[in-house]
Amino acid sequence: MENVISHSHLSSQSIIPFKNQEELGGLLKELARDYASKEILILNRFEGRKFQKCPGSPEMICCNYYLLNTCFNCLYNCTYCFLNSYLNSFGITQFINLEELLPAIESFASENDKIIRVGTGEYTDSLMYDEITGIAKNLIEGTAHIENLFLEFKTKSSLVDHLLNIPKKGNAVLAWTLNTDRNIELYEEGASSLRERLAAAKRAQDSGFLIALHFDPIIRYDNFLEEYGAVIDSIFEILSPDGIVWISLGCFRYSPGFKDIIKHEFPKERLTKDELFPSIDGKYKYLKEERIKIFTFFKERIESFSKTPYIYLCMEDSQIWKEVFGYDFNSPEDLEAHMGTYLKEVFL
Repeated sequence: MENVISHSHLSSQSIIPFKNQEELGGLLKELARDYASKEILILNRFEGRKFQKCPGSPEMICCNYYLLNTCFNCLYNCTYCFLNSYLNSFGITQFINLEELLPAIESFASENDKIIRVGTGEYTDSLMYDEITGIAKNLIEGTAHIENLFLEFKTKSSLVDHLLNIPKKGNAVLAWTLNTDRNIELYEEGASSLRERLAAAKRAQDSGFLIALHFDPIIRYDNFLEEYGAVIDSIFEILSPDGIVWISLGCFRYSPGFKDIIKHEFPKERLTKDELFPSIDGKYKYLKEERIKIFTFFKERIESFSKTPYIYLCMEDSQIWKEVFGYDFNSPEDLEAHMGTYLKEVFL
């Protein structure tokens, strides 16, 4: 496939080829004068590591998730997204040389007896372009035989119908980031509604896919727990708990500098008007006592319906884990082993 740039205004100049990175940089400077970043799609080669371990955060009990780099930047315009401060590049870059992904996963899985969780949605939305790229279908079919692999595709879209008829799904997981209707309307521009996401999850589950859900970020406002509780109730009215492999919980947090960036990009944002404090990992977070209260509420509400999904925390320390779950995790490896054992016993 040729290296090209495409922009959203269809004309004879809507597709522009480029030969190298220097030429690409010049073209993007010109396009930035007339177009917004998310209007530009760049088809380019990726020469870095396509398969790697999630870096996590210092002092946090992370889950040792693994990442497949298939795309940088996202079609949706979520105010809270860390990409607003992490990526300073212009345009959405879809990588075209992904033929090494399957061999990398197969090699890694064959060298490990442990349960491995891998996803493509760290720097993008896994399914936003997938009807066109076919990346998920290729990876699902190519890894269906790997018994110790859970391959996750995380999205805020409802674009799953092109995947439903895949005959051998293996342990592929279609996952949705969820929020309250209020937060979706305020902070998730362009993404599917809560109703649309849950309906898509239902179609996926009915077709034989495992499902995962992510409440991240949980954002406080008046009566927020009541509204999040209603979202949880809706989940278990629509989905079978026996097919939900995990649910992650993470409160809103941000890195230094993020506040200034989103005030420029999102002048009407409300997120950082709440009081957040520096944490041991350098990020700004709600007070520890408040986070414990929030996570305990979610845990108890979910477990009132089912104890089947594995509930875990994102970017939290051992004390929070102890207070909410009673687990004495001293390292990410402790969490990885505990979660892996559970997934193996319950879902394999």
